[in-house]
Amino acid sequence: MAEYYLGIDIGASSGRHILAHMENGKMVLEEIHRFPNGMSKKDGELCWDTQTLFKEIKTGMKKCAEIGKIPVSVGIDTWAVDFVLLDENDKVIGSTVGYRDGRTNGMDEKVYELIPQKELYNRTGIQKQIFNTIYQLMALKQKKPEQLEKAAVFLMIPDYFHFLLCGKKCVEYTNATTTQLVSPKTKVWDMGLIDRLGYPTRIFPQIKTAGTVLGKLKDDIAKEVGFTCNVVLPATHDTGSAVLAVPSNAEDTMYISSGTWSLMGVERKEADCSDKSMECNFTNEGGYDYRFRYLKNIMGLWMIQSLKKEINDKYSFAQLCDMASKESISSIVDCNDDSFLAPESMQEAVREFCRKTDQQVPETTAEFAAVIYNSLAVCYKEAAEEIEKMTGVSYDCIHVVGGGANAQYLNELTAKRTGKTVYAGPTEATAIGNLTVQMLAMGALPDLETARRTIFNSFDVKTYKN
Repeated sequence: MAEYYLGIDIGASSGRHILAHMENGKMVLEEIHRFPNGMSKKDGELCWDTQTLFKEIKTGMKKCAEIGKIPVSVGIDTWAVDFVLLDENDKVIGSTVGYRDGRTNGMDEKVYELIPQKELYNRTGIQKQIFNTIYQLMALKQKKPEQLEKAAVFLMIPDYFHFLLCGKKCVEYTNATTTQLVSPKTKVWDMGLIDRLGYPTRIFPQIKTAGTVLGKLKDDIAKEVGFTCNVVLPATHDTGSAVLAVPSNAEDTMYISSGTWSLMGVERKEADCSDKSMECNFTNEGGYDYRFRYLKNIMGLWMIQSLKKEINDKYSFAQLCDMASKESISSIVDCNDDSFLAPESMQEAVREFCRKTDQQVPETTAEFAAVIYNSLAVCYKEAAEEIEKMTGVSYDCIHVVGGGANAQYLNELTAKRTGKTVYAGPTEATAIGNLTVQMLAMGALPDLETARRTIFNSFDVKTYKN
């Protein structure tokens, strides 16, 4: 009889429950529940609705019982940097503000008054992103200090959901590193840094590694969903899970985890916290088994997602790719420019950038899509060159995993611009990585090397050559 594992993957725009089991040496996936997600304004701030998200988590789990496929374990991954604060009665303090909210504007300068930017990078290896947890906490300290004073526990979003499922409080390592408060040397909270910033050290719980079995579902949750199972920590940062699913065991593997964000990099055994690495804007995020994801954060498919939404979903992503491939517009925008982070109109933001840089201004939807896809490919080319320069390694290929693996035109452009072979797939990398850690933890897969071979043999991987 098949053993099932439940991966719950929650992204910025949607979440899904995916069951996995092994069949003839291959991993087989089955999506059983999907639900929307997004930030909405609450008291002037962009917030997540964690109550509704947890209801959806339980709804999807109930469907496992309904179809008679009871999982051995469950694990949840989400986006990075966002968190909840709990009081001494385990109640959420305030709103769960999202990373696209403007509350962190100017908070970088407040942080650097207490610790210079270079020293901060040397201590953490994490690139500056204005939405990083370190700046969100500074925003609370400056604007709502009473919330920090009242807080008993800090949990990142997936850790909060795991706590609601099984009652255990901890923060998983891969996601913890994105706070910019963890030491890449000790792999634990840099309490000296936290104290220096004036954040209460008491609120930060123990950091646990991906693969940790937290325990069984709480009795009330088990009763509600119709079964009990183990709660296992995956790499709770969705990119950590996605990179784990890159189907290659070669040490010289370059990857792009392509979704709302494009994370382009390599796996390394040691972090590079040098001034040069900081100047090139590389980050050293924690990976599975204490590997480091040495990568650059590129705006990614957020731009095309925003365009699609702005035209009321008139065209699918596949149609937008096809339309873009027929255009000749040569304008290129800087995908990492702050103007594209959360504009009221992505089209107007692209227009304005083109105007300011004296380039042809796109007019049709197809032209906007072409500018975005071509700009992303240029970003990938530049990032690949920087990675090779920083690591001293020449890479022949790029593995694209995640939703962007379906973007045929973008993959073709990436191969053309970088001059490297592009392997695209699997598309469900984040869920696969989540499920793989559960299978490793429960003994269904013996080791990561075997797991990655299994992933390569289980899912469609397309090849694009220059």
